[in-house]
Amino acid sequence: MLTSQDELLETGLTGVALKPTEVDLSAVKELPLPVAVIDFEGIDHLPARPTFERLADQVDLRVTAPVRADGFDPLGDDSAFDRIPADIDHVLVAGNPAYLTAAERQRAIAPRFGAALDRVDDPWIGTENVERLALATGAGQFELLGPTTERDFRGLRAAGFDGPLAVYAPTVLSPDDDIVLDAVGDYLARREPVREQLPREARTDHRAAGRIRDTLLDAVADYVIAGGLIEIRERVETLHDAGADSVIAYPAEGLAGFGDWS
Repeated sequence: MLTSQDELLETGLTGVALKPTEVDLSAVKELPLPVAVIDFEGIDHLPARPTFERLADQVDLRVTAPVRADGFDPLGDDSAFDRIPADIDHVLVAGNPAYLTAAERQRAIAPRFGAALDRVDDPWIGTENVERLALATGAGQFELLGPTTERDFRGLRAAGFDGPLAVYAPTVLSPDDDIVLDAVGDYLARREPVREQLPREARTDHRAAGRIRDTLLDAVADYVIAGGLIEIRERVETLHDAGADSVIAYPAEGLAGFGDWS
């Protein structure tokens, strides 16, 4: 764990992604990073408008808006857009199926991206599983960190894409392998290339051993930003060198893992 705001700034991280069910969103004011993204975990967990207004006074705020979900569907129920002040930017995404109903999962994504772009300014587009559709919008790209992220970003820049490129990365600010696996082992095991190498019901936390442990730790470099200050800073610099404008960290240990700012 880093122990000061100066150390957190030295990592080069741009901001944090926060889940309303996991953290007290008011804690964002204690972090020295300039950007915060509020993740969508279902319409019932969307913060109230006054909460958005308070947070926007403290940080450059973005809100994830799944265009297939009731409330954020620009071709149907779009009432949730009105709960978000106009000066707060969006991250338009197809939506994690875990947070969508069966009917929502069946909705076409492409026309909803198009309609949403007509009503919000300066959005980022979440690329996960919809890379071609996201790129076709011409909007800023928000990519989940993976094995091809650096190559993809270099390719986009070489091809002349000059819009914003941002990456979302589960982040563990510790060099301790046990701490890393406790924080992101389950997440790593859900990545398809990793899942295919693991036996069913394998332990994925600090108790992982042998080949299972080696597989998980090898995957950290592809899917997670982890390590001490120097390792984190070098990893973030590599992403910036590849073309990333913003590196948004999801604090996989919770905000406590980002230091004690009290």
